[in-house]
Amino acid sequence: MSTIAIITSGGDAPGMNTAISVIVRTAYSKGWNVVGVEDGYDGLIDGRFVPLTVHQCDDLMREGGTWLRSARSDRFRTPEGMKQAAKNLSGCDALIVIGGNGSLTGANILAEKFGIKVIGIPASIDNDIACTSLCIGVDTALNSIVEACDKISDTARSHRRAFIVEVMGRECGYLAMTSAIACSADAVLFREQGKTEEQLVEELRELIRHSYSAVRNKKRVLIIKAEGVEVSTASLAEQLERTMKEETNGATLRYTILGHVVRGGRPSALDRLIASRLGFAATIAAIEGKSKMMVGWRPYEKGEICIDPRVELFELSYVLEATDRLLDGTHPTTQERLEMIGRVQDVLLL
Repeated sequence: MSTIAIITSGGDAPGMNTAISVIVRTAYSKGWNVVGVEDGYDGLIDGRFVPLTVHQCDDLMREGGTWLRSARSDRFRTPEGMKQAAKNLSGCDALIVIGGNGSLTGANILAEKFGIKVIGIPASIDNDIACTSLCIGVDTALNSIVEACDKISDTARSHRRAFIVEVMGRECGYLAMTSAIACSADAVLFREQGKTEEQLVEELRELIRHSYSAVRNKKRVLIIKAEGVEVSTASLAEQLERTMKEETNGATLRYTILGHVVRGGRPSALDRLIASRLGFAATIAAIEGKSKMMVGWRPYEKGEICIDPRVELFELSYVLEATDRLLDGTHPTTQERLEMIGRVQDVLLL
């Protein structure tokens, strides 16, 4: 029987297990075997393969994290590591890689340098991959941020406090921008704004003055900050303390870094749906002999038609090049996000 290998790599994302489960079920329905690679590319180098059966996947769809575990591999960056990883895949007919930008880069290397048939599935809570409107894990992460900010807002209103809440996202400010709207935040800070530390501090001071003025008299101020903003959250809070003491009539400021709380948890219904459909499409593409491609969910770009009308296929090399532009701000998707958040900035301040 032909065999598909699955690897989850990089940061875990809610919905990875859903994708694994669907890949296994789809492959077996077509008469293919499936093996999983434990611990990402490190496990691929060491040959840590485990057989995956339909029975093992009975309750896997609803679990967070990744059952195969994940790791960031320095060894895979070396020629020796890449060669050994490719050698260990000699008994597999296709490899499905579930992960983010670095994981898909590794998949592209295996395909281009060693002829491995590879299909990629975008899984990253940061939503920092091109050619897909949403990555696996994004919706669950947003729900976690909204839930946390709702709870923070409750206590903030009780004490007339301003809160700076830092969310994950690495170089991409998508989580910060989207959660700011969903949480009715007063301001949002993200790397793509390109503002200096002095600009950010002055704008926040003006926000605080306005919010706690006699005219507005807010009970809570919520500022959402992306982790990609270079100035630290602690430094921002420290610089705003004087404004809080002198110009808010007793209001105080706190900050919270949500960190890995954002990454965990059982996948939302939307993430289960996206992971299921991407997993199904990726498996069919692998069985049909396609390679060096990624499946994208309702992408803004037009790719190759797929078995699922909401999923399209893109060349991995193009995905990686477009992702670089997504992160440096020159991609149309990034520009649309910035334009949209710019339109609502004045609304957030009310």
